[in-house]
Amino acid sequence: MSMTADGRNSMSQQDDKPRDTNGPRDTNGLTVKRWAPLLVIVVLMAVGFSLGWHKYLSISEFIRQRADLQAYVGGNLVSAVGLYMLVYTAVTALSLPGAAILTIASGFLFGVSIGAGATVLAATTGASLIFLAARTALADTLRRKAGPFLTKLSDGFRQNSLNYLLFLRLVPAFPFWLVNIAPALFDVPLRIFVIATFFGIIPGTIAFSFIGVGLDSVIAAQERANPGCAEAGTCAIDPSALVTPQLLMAFAALGVVSLLPVILKRFRKPSQPG
Repeated sequence: MSMTADGRNSMSQQDDKPRDTNGPRDTNGLTVKRWAPLLVIVVLMAVGFSLGWHKYLSISEFIRQRADLQAYVGGNLVSAVGLYMLVYTAVTALSLPGAAILTIASGFLFGVSIGAGATVLAATTGASLIFLAARTALADTLRRKAGPFLTKLSDGFRQNSLNYLLFLRLVPAFPFWLVNIAPALFDVPLRIFVIATFFGIIPGTIAFSFIGVGLDSVIAAQERANPGCAEAGTCAIDPSALVTPQLLMAFAALGVVSLLPVILKRFRKPSQPG
């Protein structure tokens, strides 16, 4: 009888223990899910560079194809804008070179209003995709391995993330792809990233779209200096040369303005107790 009682008590104690209904945690599966989006982007990026997709985003190629593109846009405006946004989103998400050329092309093909609007939406979408992929894959690892300095830097970035991101977006000294990834390492909220990216790229996008509106006169000047260069794809137009120092100074000034709240916060004296 005592053995039966002990057996029943033992069984009862086992039944009282909480059971893990979820079973053992599949850490390998979680790791794959975390890294999969970033790996897909990296693979597509490698494929794009190996196949030379970025070569189609040159100013010479655009000039050579501009008549056909204008004809297509003239009869299919909605689908042309949609296709443009898909291409721009992919170029941004894959960090392929040529985004500036596409922005100039948007002003040439659609005008400033439609071109800049479509570009801002597509660039924000593409930037958000790579940001989310990088944050999902890298943020947890960085938090585990971060030292005191990096932790403090990360905390400071998050506290003023909107101002810092606006500064990075407005000042053209920082590569667009780098500004897409860096905030992910500091675990910046997606909402803040989207807001800062959307509003931060508006001035530069409008400026490059205006350049596209006046591209015909630039092409005409090139044709006078080098007849037939448009058809041959040899017109030597450097998009960076179309950006004036005054324009760059204006962007830098806007960037400084975006940091004023952070600067004032640092220099503001703590209120004295009454």
